[in-house]
Amino acid sequence: MNGVGLSPPAPQPGHVPDAAVYDFDMFLDPGLLKDPHERVRQILGEAPPVFWTPRNHGHWVAMSHDAVFEVARDWQRFSSESAPREHQAAMLRMLPPGAPHVPRVRPISLDPPDHGKYRAALAAAFGPKAIKARTEEIRALAARLIEAVADQRRCDFVAAVAEPLPVLVFLRMMGLPGERLADFRVLVHKLLAPGVLDPMESARRMRNIADALGEAIRARRDDPRDDLISLLWATEIDGEPMTMEIMEDFCVLLFIAGLDTVINAIGHAVRHMAADPDLQARLRADPSLIPEAVEEMLRRYSFVTLVRRATEDMEFGGWLLKRNDRVMFSLAGAGLDPGHWNTPEAFDLTRDDKAHIAFGAGVHRCLGSHLARLELQVLYAELLQRLPAFRLDPEQPIGFRGGNVLAVETLPIRWD
Repeated sequence: MNGVGLSPPAPQPGHVPDAAVYDFDMFLDPGLLKDPHERVRQILGEAPPVFWTPRNHGHWVAMSHDAVFEVARDWQRFSSESAPREHQAAMLRMLPPGAPHVPRVRPISLDPPDHGKYRAALAAAFGPKAIKARTEEIRALAARLIEAVADQRRCDFVAAVAEPLPVLVFLRMMGLPGERLADFRVLVHKLLAPGVLDPMESARRMRNIADALGEAIRARRDDPRDDLISLLWATEIDGEPMTMEIMEDFCVLLFIAGLDTVINAIGHAVRHMAADPDLQARLRADPSLIPEAVEEMLRRYSFVTLVRRATEDMEFGGWLLKRNDRVMFSLAGAGLDPGHWNTPEAFDLTRDDKAHIAFGAGVHRCLGSHLARLELQVLYAELLQRLPAFRLDPEQPIGFRGGNVLAVETLPIRWD
C-alpha cells in the first residue's frame, strides 16, 4: 500500500516490533472501500491476529475471533473509558468556564460497576417483551416502504428501505420527529467520518448531536409522553434524579446506535441476497428459515469495530502492549476468521456453530440486539413476500464507507 490518500502515519513506538506492524487505515483503506468484507478476509490472511497500524494516530487492531472475544470480555485490562479518570478530570478542568457539556455516551464509555448503573436505566425499554410489542408497527412500516418502490422495478435499497425503516422506528421510540430523518443522518455521518479519532473533534461532533436533540430533551422533561426520552427523565441513577448532562449522554449514545447500525446489517444482507437467487428462492419457499438466515448474515457480515484502552502493560496477541495503548477490535474479523469457522466466507444455513459475536460480548454486549433481530426478521419476510426475485443493478456501483462501522451507503437493485 503506497499510503496515498490515507491518514498520515504516526511514529512507531519503541515497544512495537516491525513484525507487529501492518499498514491499515480503518477509514480510508482502498480495499475496504471497494469490498469491505473481502478486505477483512485478506487482512486475516496476511496480518498477525493482533497487529499495530501507524494510521489514525497509531493503534492496535485485534482481528482474529479469539483476540476479539478476549478484548470484548476483559474489561479490567481493556477499558471502555477513553482515558484514565484522572486524565478525564484534568481535561475537563481545561475547559473554559461555562463551556457546554461534552457528551460521554454512557453507558458504553464506562466500565463496571458504573456501567451497570446506567445500562439498567435502558434495559426495560429494550427487553424482549417491550420490543416484541413493536412487531406490527415494524411490519406495517416495512410493507409501506417496499410497496412504495415495488412498481419502479429498481431502487437504491439503502435510501428507499434500509435507512428509513430502522431510523423511523427508533425516532418513534425516542419521541423525535421523523421528518428530521435526513438532518439527523447527516450528523451521524459526520460523527463516523475520518477525524473522529481526534478527541477534540469527536467531542465537537458529539456536542453538535446533543444540541440537535436539546429542544426535544427539555420538552420531555417539562411535558413527559410515552417515549424513551420521557422514560429516562423519570429514572434515578444511584438514587439521584436525572440531570440534563446525563440525559445528553444517554440520548447521544442512543442516537448514534439507532441511526446507523441496523441500516448496515440490512444493506450487507440484501446485497448478499441480491447476488444469490437460490437463497432468495429457498427463503421464499420456507419463511421459517428467515431467523436462521438473519443469524448467518450477522455472522458473515459483522460490521462494527470497537475501541478499548489497555489499562496496564501486558502481553497480548504475542506482542507487548503498553498502558493506554488503543486497541480496535473488529467484529467483522471475528466473523470471518478461518481459525474459528469452517469456510467462513460461505453463507451456510446449516452451520453447526451459530454462536457469532456480531453484537459483541461481555458486559457491553449490544443492548439493542432484540430490536435489531426483530427488524431484520420482519423486513426480510416482507421483502421476499412483496418483491419478485431481485438482483444487483449492473449499471450502478455499490457504495461503501469504512470506519467504526463498515457501512453500505448505496445499494442499487433491480427486479422484473
